[in-house]
Amino acid sequence: MLDARAAASVRHTAVVVLLALGMVACATAPEPAAPDPVLAPDPPAATTPDPAPAPVLRPTAPTQYVVQEGDTLWSIANVFLRDPWFWSEIWLVNPQVRNPHLIYPGDVLSIHFIDGRPHVMVDLGPRIRIEALDEEPFPIAALQPFMFRARVVDEETLAQAPYIVAALDERVLFGPGDQVYVRNAPDAEQYDLYQLVRRDRMLVDPVTREELGVATIPIGEAEILRGGEIATALISNGQREALRGDRLIGFDDDPDLLFDISNPPPGLEGQVIMLFDAISQIGRYQAAVINRGEREGVSDGQVFALWEAGRTAVDPVSAHNDVVQLPEEQVGKLMVFRTFEKVAYGLVIESTRPIREGFKVRHP
Repeated sequence: MLDARAAASVRHTAVVVLLALGMVACATAPEPAAPDPVLAPDPPAATTPDPAPAPVLRPTAPTQYVVQEGDTLWSIANVFLRDPWFWSEIWLVNPQVRNPHLIYPGDVLSIHFIDGRPHVMVDLGPRIRIEALDEEPFPIAALQPFMFRARVVDEETLAQAPYIVAALDERVLFGPGDQVYVRNAPDAEQYDLYQLVRRDRMLVDPVTREELGVATIPIGEAEILRGGEIATALISNGQREALRGDRLIGFDDDPDLLFDISNPPPGLEGQVIMLFDAISQIGRYQAAVINRGEREGVSDGQVFALWEAGRTAVDPVSAHNDVVQLPEEQVGKLMVFRTFEKVAYGLVIESTRPIREGFKVRHP
């Protein structure tokens, strides 16, 4: 029997996908097929004991759990912990194996107590697995439909950006493979690549009325074929049809998708100020923008609780038909996946009710 972690002699290659939510991807490998791994987060570095709250096990937490196909790190952590973002504090890697950070479907996770604190680790057992040799895990390319190339830019940047003025024919809608003419791109050269975006709206803080930046709608990508006062560009791919007036902006640095799940700064509160690609409400695995960003200490991977304001109701017993304010209710959780200076995009990872603009986000 081949030990589960001693796969050095197995020369097949499987794709190891790392997603912020730890989603288990479907691997393609020669027969016999083997399950893809879920990447476990690094354990926290040894530091001076922190007086912050310690991870608390759920009363229903099992002593053992078998990892299933389709499990995510969030769902696994939720099996054991009341607060899943504490997972990195209880995950205990197996030091005797080649890559102790990988969890596979079929692995048995067990709770162990060390100095009175709970830890979870993989119970070793013989099992044949196929995995890449001498390769580091890499992030998934598409990151699911909701992990789009979100951009927030300032008004001046958008106003000065090149834009589509026409196409080779009289059509007004353009898609991948279409050539378009671009104005206001005097420095554009052949093979230059741009992101095609459309202005959505100015984001405004609902309390201070501060302008936080212009949200844009991702349209696709364009490659310059010929420069000049009126440049020619090819729409190389697209998420939606392009229109005259759509802007070409340079690509920014790709977001780091290898973030750890964590808490936002204590006491931080904000609001949902925009729903992405929705009119009035969103649900699980849809995106929203909050009015807090890097300057407030927000970073990718932070999880906020979502709160709905309480309604008002008429007291049926009161002699004067008093109107009372009902308390707020927590209705879900939102994980930040793209952070800008003043705002951040977040993914709804849990929801018990539809999420709307105006909902509060707070330290959970």
